[in-house]
Amino acid sequence: MPVIKNYLSLIKFSHTIFAMPFALIGFFLGINSVFFRPAARQNLIPFLYGDTGVIIELLILVLLCMIFARSAAMAFNRYADRRYDAQNARTAVREIPAGIITPGQALLFTILNCAAFIICTWFINKICFLLSPVALLIILFYSYTKRFTALCHLVLGAGLSLAPIGAWLAVTGVFNVLPVLFSIAVIFWVSGFDVIYALQDEAFDKENELYSIPSFMGKSKALNVSIFLHLLSAFAVVLAGIYGSFGIFYWLGVVVFIGMLLYQHSLVKPNDLSRVNIAFMTANGIASVLFAVLVIADIYI
Repeated sequence: MPVIKNYLSLIKFSHTIFAMPFALIGFFLGINSVFFRPAARQNLIPFLYGDTGVIIELLILVLLCMIFARSAAMAFNRYADRRYDAQNARTAVREIPAGIITPGQALLFTILNCAAFIICTWFINKICFLLSPVALLIILFYSYTKRFTALCHLVLGAGLSLAPIGAWLAVTGVFNVLPVLFSIAVIFWVSGFDVIYALQDEAFDKENELYSIPSFMGKSKALNVSIFLHLLSAFAVVLAGIYGSFGIFYWLGVVVFIGMLLYQHSLVKPNDLSRVNIAFMTANGIASVLFAVLVIADIYI
C-alpha cells in the first residue's frame, strides 16, 4: 500500500479530475449521438445499439485510457524534470529527487502505463488504436517543451484536450465538430491555469534557462495572457452550446465554468501568489466537475 501511495503521489492522481469530466462529456455526447439520433448511426459502431453491458464496458475502457495516459504523462514528466526538480526548493520534495522512487522505476512505470493505454485502445476500436501512438507522442513530448518554447502551456493544454474528442471517437469511431469545440475549450482552459501555476517558478525558470510565459513576460503580463486564454476557453464553450443546441442545464454549466474562471483570477495577483494552489486545484476542479455534471444532465434530462 505505501508503494502504491508513492506512485499515486508521483503522478498527482487527484489532478485527474481536470480532464476526466471532459472525457465523460465526450463519451455521453457520443452515446447520445448513436442512440438517440438514428440518422447519425450510419457507419458507427453497430454492436453498441441496445446493449447496456457493452456501453458500461466501453465507459470503463475510456476511463482506463484516461488514467493510463495521464499516469504515463505525469511519470515521464517527473522523470524528464528530475534534475530541475532537485534544484528547485518547491519541487525538491517530489518522489524522485527525494529518493522515494528511482528514475528507473519512474521510467518503467511510464512504459507500463503506455502499454496499458495502447492495449485498452485495441479493445475499443480501430481508429482509437491507430491514433494511440499520436496521443502518447503529444502528452510525452510536453515534458521537453520548457527547454525551448514559452508556448509549453499550450502543448499541455493540447494533451489534455484529447480527452473529449478521444472519448467521442471511442463511441462513434468518426470525427465531429462538437467534441472538437470542447477540445478547444480544454486547450485554452488548461493552458490558462498552467500559466498561473507557472508563476511560482518564474525566477527559477529564468535562472535555469527554462521557458514559460511568466519567465518570458513577467508575472503581470503573464496573468494578462492567462486571462486572454480563459476568454478563448469561455468563447469555445459558448460556441459549443450554440452549435450543439443545448438547453438550460448546459447554460447553467457555462455560467458556473466562467464564474470559476473569474474566481481563480481574483485569487492571484502579481505580488501575491499565496493562493495559487487554491486557484489551480480547487477552482478548476469545481469548474470541470460541475460543468460536466450539468452538460450530461442537459443531454439526458
